[in-house]
This record gives sequence, C-alpha cells and structure tokens, in this order.
Amino acid sequence: MKKRTLGKSGLEVSALGLGCMGMSSAYGPAADKSQMLTLIRAAFDRGVSFFDTAEVYGPFTNEELVGEALAPIREQVVIATKFGFDLDPATSQRTGGLNSRPEHIKAVAEASLKRLRTGVIDLFFQHRVDPQVPIEDVAGAVKELIQQGKVLHFGLSEPGVETIRRAHSVQPVAAVQSEYSLWYRGPEKEILPTLEKLGIGFVPFSPLGAGFLTGKIDANTKFDRSDFRNSVPRFTPQALQANQALVDLLRDVAVRKKATPAQVALAWLLAQKPWIVPIPGTTKLHRLEENLGALSVELTPDDLQLIDIAAAKIRLEGDRLPPGALAMTGR
Repeated sequence: MKKRTLGKSGLEVSALGLGCMGMSSAYGPAADKSQMLTLIRAAFDRGVSFFDTAEVYGPFTNEELVGEALAPIREQVVIATKFGFDLDPATSQRTGGLNSRPEHIKAVAEASLKRLRTGVIDLFFQHRVDPQVPIEDVAGAVKELIQQGKVLHFGLSEPGVETIRRAHSVQPVAAVQSEYSLWYRGPEKEILPTLEKLGIGFVPFSPLGAGFLTGKIDANTKFDRSDFRNSVPRFTPQALQANQALVDLLRDVAVRKKATPAQVALAWLLAQKPWIVPIPGTTKLHRLEENLGALSVELTPDDLQLIDIAAAKIRLEGDRLPPGALAMTGR
C-alpha cells in the first residue's frame, strides 16, 4: 500500500482511506454489523490504515463499529472522528443544530474515546463550522485536548479559507475534509491553494460522488426512502440524466486504461496533489477492492489534460447538498 503524509503534520496514512459513514447511516438502513466488522478488517489486511468516522454517524453506532473492528490492531491504524452537533446520548438523536462550544468539544472527545476503545483520537475534525463559536475558541479547545494527550491532530470539515487561516494560527490544522471530485471541484479555486501554502493535508469525502461516478447510478435508479440522496438536487432524475456525460467521460478513459470509472475518478483525485487522501466508502468487499485498484491506475499529464478539457465542456446540474446542509459549508 502506498503511503501519503497529510501536509506538514507528519501524519502518515494509506494513500486511500476508508470512509465508514455509509455502514451505519445516510445510504439507507444500517448494514449488517458482523459483515461490516469483517469489511473493515479486510480493508486493513489490504493495506488501508486510515479510517474515518464521526459521532453523528448512526448517531454513535459507527464509532462503536469502528472501535470494535480496529481494537486488535489499534496501534497500526489512524482513526479520524468528528465533533460539532448536538446529540442526545439517551435517544441517539440530534436534538439541535451545531455545537462547537469548548465544553461540548471536550465532552464529545471523552465519549468518542470510549466508543472507539482507544486512549487517543488521531485526528479530531470539527464536523461543520459553528458560526456561534469563534474558531479560535474551537482550536483552543482542541489544543488543550492535544496537550492532555487525548487528541493527536486537529482537522476542519467544510471550512472556508478565512476559518482555516484563523484556526491554524491557534492550533496547526493537520487536515481539511471537504467534498471534492470531478463532479464537484469547488475546493480548487481557494481551498487547495490555501492548504498548499499552509502545509495542510486534504481529505476529500464523496470522492465518487456518493456513488454516481461509479457508473452504477442513472436516471432510473431508485433509492431506499431513508437514503439521503433522495433530498439532494443533483440526484433528481433530470440532473442524473444531464450529468451522465461525466460518467461517460470516465468510462471512455477507463476503457483505455483497462480500469473502471470509479478507479479513474479516484486516480484523478490522487494525481491532483501528493497530500490528498480520498476516503471512498463502501459496504461491499468487491467495491473496496475495486477502489484500491485505483492506486495502480496511472494517469499521465496528457491524460489529466484531456480529462480536464473534456470535463470543462460538460454542464453539470444540481447542487451537491440540500439547501439547509449547503448553508453549513464554506464558512
């Protein structure tokens, strides 16, 4: 397994991580626990050392799953988890909106440590920027946790450039996590240049566009009624039909490279910067193996230029998130 270092943090991880959210939430009913334990361990056996979770996934159950799966090999892996929402431990439900008050951050850290069966959180992300709490206070709270040995590295998810700079001045940010793929290239304008300048790593989530870039979803696809994609504008039948041109582009490249569209999509991301570590998620072993196969797909500078030229001609339709969720990004 190839390794990458997240910016200047010194945090070395596998070049591809595993996003674990979909095992417990968001894409319909939770998957079978025993099967997911097996899948997480299979990922480790194949060289994956970076696992991403959050207290809100489930809520709570995903952290418990990841903690149980990785307990026997804890010293050989890097676990990222997140804070930032109001959740009720008694009912396992969200009770409010964002909450990044320092006392809440510290309470979440203690609870996450227990669910993850570990003494330290390798990478602790603020899940979404809380406009009610100065980011300096957030960074300061995580800095205290780092000083106490409960957290090793600080991360931000879906922040804006100014938030990144302000947080980094208080406690060095090891990584930023935001959506990035050929389907959504928003970070390219400001986020990626800022991260490069500051020496911060980048962890793209939804690197396969919540499944769309695999080529297995089209305008006729029906999702489970609890699947979050039902509420996402870019997953309406009309948008899916319009955006199919991007999958066709990936498929054309995949034929030449003897690969799959998903592998080309991931290889494209990996080729953008050496400090980018995508975290594709899956609940299926054959998809895990397919994703890892992207590490063997080499895209030349000519390939990348051709992809960019062709992609620029495609008019993509639909926002990547519902209005309420979109409003919590880029702050």
